[in-house]
Amino acid sequence: MHHSQSPEMKTCIDNCLACYRECLSATMHHCLEMGGEHTKPRHFQLMMACAEICRTSAHFMLLGSEHHKHVCRECAEICVECADDCERIGDMQNCVDACRRCATSCEEMAA
Repeated sequence: MHHSQSPEMKTCIDNCLACYRECLSATMHHCLEMGGEHTKPRHFQLMMACAEICRTSAHFMLLGSEHHKHVCRECAEICVECADDCERIGDMQNCVDACRRCATSCEEMAA
């Protein structure tokens, strides 16, 4: 059975992969260089969790798994939390934007 992806799903996959890239890159470079609030365990773990759930969501959609809805729901929740935390810390607008875009499209996929 061939699974065709809707334009919305393709957009969601792109947003998830972009958020994965942004969160991982920001954590490994920006946060480590900045130190302080940026490297506190809760923030650092949240950033890494966000990167991983975004990658996983994209993977589930690419697989064509019907379980993507559950994963996308969780992804949206973590992305919102990550965006809020990055906004609170400041100087992380690219991450905030990527997380919010991903959360919005994942919420649509979870519906």
